[in-house]
Amino acid sequence: MTRTIEADYVVIGAGAAGMAFVDALTDHADVRVALVDRRHSVGGHWLEAYPFVRLHQASAFYGVASTVLGGAIQQEGPEKGLHERASQPEICDYYEHVLRRMVSSGRVELLGSSEYVGDRTVVSHLSGERLTVPAGCRIVDARYLAPVIPAETPPPFAVAADAHVVPVNDLVRLDEAPREYVVVGSGKTATDAIVFLLTRGVDPDAICWVRPRDPWMLSRAVVQPDPAVFLGMAADIMRSASDATSLDDLFLRMEAAGIMIRIDPRVTPTMAKAPTLATWELDLLRTVENVVRRGHLESVDRGKLGFADGSVSIADKAVVVHCAGDGLRLRPPIPVWGPEAITLQPIRSGFPCFGAALVGYVEATRSDDAEKNRLCPSSPYGNSLADWARMTVLGTRAAQSFSAEPDIKAWADRVAINPARVPPDYGPSDALDGVLERLAAHTPAGLARLSSLM
Repeated sequence: MTRTIEADYVVIGAGAAGMAFVDALTDHADVRVALVDRRHSVGGHWLEAYPFVRLHQASAFYGVASTVLGGAIQQEGPEKGLHERASQPEICDYYEHVLRRMVSSGRVELLGSSEYVGDRTVVSHLSGERLTVPAGCRIVDARYLAPVIPAETPPPFAVAADAHVVPVNDLVRLDEAPREYVVVGSGKTATDAIVFLLTRGVDPDAICWVRPRDPWMLSRAVVQPDPAVFLGMAADIMRSASDATSLDDLFLRMEAAGIMIRIDPRVTPTMAKAPTLATWELDLLRTVENVVRRGHLESVDRGKLGFADGSVSIADKAVVVHCAGDGLRLRPPIPVWGPEAITLQPIRSGFPCFGAALVGYVEATRSDDAEKNRLCPSSPYGNSLADWARMTVLGTRAAQSFSAEPDIKAWADRVAINPARVPPDYGPSDALDGVLERLAAHTPAGLARLSSLM
């Protein structure tokens, strides 16, 4: 069976980036879109995420431009005063709601359980139907930086037949408490797993943390939707950068300014993917003292972990928790608008939902691809300290580029997923005025120093 897709755009990937692009595009252009995804519905990796996951950032920063995911301030609990962070079920429900609105417009079609196989062809996993993308239809690649998660990828280390290794998703399905949990990974997934175990009564001494690299993380208190807070953080970053003598010195200065956090104050981190972390989570993570720092894990046998320089003993029936997926893919930035496809990537530093929505808005309101690429140069994700500096430089320059366009700035200031927005109804604020003055004063020297450090 073969048919031709009737659409102006075919978007490959119905996760956060694909949905943000389609939402902004169809809100500002009268076009038809076919969303293609190998999963049965929209939401991308959230459909497979571990059940105790929450956004590491405020809900308001995530999702699509037309529909706010959540904007309430928490009134109780350890994050009282900070903006709410949506859970996995809340995020999946949100995307289903957005999809229903899109489909009801008559201009968006979801081709779920389907794969784009190249050569302008889509194949259904269920029916085998082959669908042709017509010559005049533009292809949008929303998979270039799609997350790689433990639930969908095998462990990046050898596993003996008698070893007990589980993906992080399976922590909620254990039938019996082991003598020891061995959590493998340095990033947000590993910290989530450990916080989950500790808040469920697991003794910190029953956890072994295999941490190949120590990470720098952002303090969640300064990554908030209030412009005076978020832009204040940006001003402090630029001030720290302008005075920094090295990358390590830069991050130590940001730590002193309350921006960056490290789990072990005795170790200088080398990893800077920089998810956010709250102080209550930090306090819990610091109770785990059995930390193995011997590089990447190479093998797991019953009672033993293998590394390039030797082995480490663990409990005979330990449960090894695989949290070692790459997460956000670290791929080189390429032009968003290319001859074969529009490739969705972050524009401002991080915040992929805003980047994808911005690309959708610019695609709807401009006609020349070279001009679109000038306005929206892509920026990478962070990984090493130098990567983080590069991300910050390129993302800041991109923000300066698109913010110089009056219509883009007006649109960006109205959408909650833009972390640096100043809403039109924000009102007079001496605090914000002071922050903007500091940001303007420190940005030139900060960017120059970051450029030399990266």
